[in-house]
Amino acid sequence: MNSRDKKYLLELIERYQNGIATDEEIKHLSNFFISHQESKGWPLEEQFKNGIKEKIFKEVQIGIQNTSKEHVKVKPLFYNHMFKYAAAILVMITTGYFLTNNNFFDKTSLVVDNNIEIGTDKATLTLEDGSNIALEKGENYTTATVSSDGEKLVYNANKAVVIKPEQKIIYNYLTIPRGGEFYLELADDTRIWLNSESKIKYPVTFVKGKTRKVELLYGEAYFEVSPSKKHDGAKFEVLTKEHRIEVLGTEFNIKAYNNDITTTLVEGKVAVEVDQKKKNLSPSQQSNYNLLKGTIQISVVDTYSETSWRRGYFNFTEKSFEEVAEVLSRWYDVEFQFENEALAKLKINGVLRKNQNIEYILITLKNLKNITYEIKENKIIIK
Repeated sequence: MNSRDKKYLLELIERYQNGIATDEEIKHLSNFFISHQESKGWPLEEQFKNGIKEKIFKEVQIGIQNTSKEHVKVKPLFYNHMFKYAAAILVMITTGYFLTNNNFFDKTSLVVDNNIEIGTDKATLTLEDGSNIALEKGENYTTATVSSDGEKLVYNANKAVVIKPEQKIIYNYLTIPRGGEFYLELADDTRIWLNSESKIKYPVTFVKGKTRKVELLYGEAYFEVSPSKKHDGAKFEVLTKEHRIEVLGTEFNIKAYNNDITTTLVEGKVAVEVDQKKKNLSPSQQSNYNLLKGTIQISVVDTYSETSWRRGYFNFTEKSFEEVAEVLSRWYDVEFQFENEALAKLKINGVLRKNQNIEYILITLKNLKNITYEIKENKIIIK
């Protein structure tokens, strides 16, 4: 946890304890708790940490009792003003703590017996000559310009910088399959986190002072771009389909799975260009470009939630079960089938840990929303 996050977290906890935290601040506190409760990055004394945990847990119990009395056909998992985000910490399978310590759930249903694997670090590196290198945990790959320990791919900046513009630029491709994710560090020190079912094209080398270009062919990627001032003013551009993003040195997320390209700016400044028309984004703004309609819309979003996937969890706010299933299908490499179309529209709020077996998630939905499911090999049937 960096100093900025640590300071912000302490401020949120103080406001939370004083009873003056807003919905948005409670949600941020929930996200921080999930990200750091298992790590050494938690900035508080262990006793204080446990006290916060117990307080939130008590609110979750009250929330469950209250929401279980409601009889609404389709509603979010949690919608009470004071505890809907705190509830997401434990109920949506963040650590398994709530499942095993609250008799609201049927403990006998927690037996996991399926062949669906949790996503992990894996990718395929395609070299200039077309040859493919499988990258996965426990396998090392090293050349003069790049190395991988199976969890990340890092290009050596000292040996990978092109000095003369006439030199040929060599391109590599990194493909992340369904059920995978990977970290990539380019020769200019730009850092990229790639989500499941993604593919990126990038240069092994950069021409000094010339625009640095990469292409997200499809999928989702989070960028921390090395500033232009470190590269003789060279700009950074990301191309994806009919969409171009001009960057000066910033952090942003791009999602381009289907017919929508979504760009979320976390820090800095970017310009989104479509059909030679530019739209400038400010931090916390998101652009959505619809390829079929040719339209682009700008909105304000919670960037911490939008980019939570790279920190080890998925954060859903008012998402349909169908949308949640699409995300889960990529991470667990499964297929969802809805026999009951009404359930596909069911609204879901909550936080999912990416390192949980998928059946824990399904069991939660079964108990909270009376959803019946069946697993057949890599297909999940929602009845």
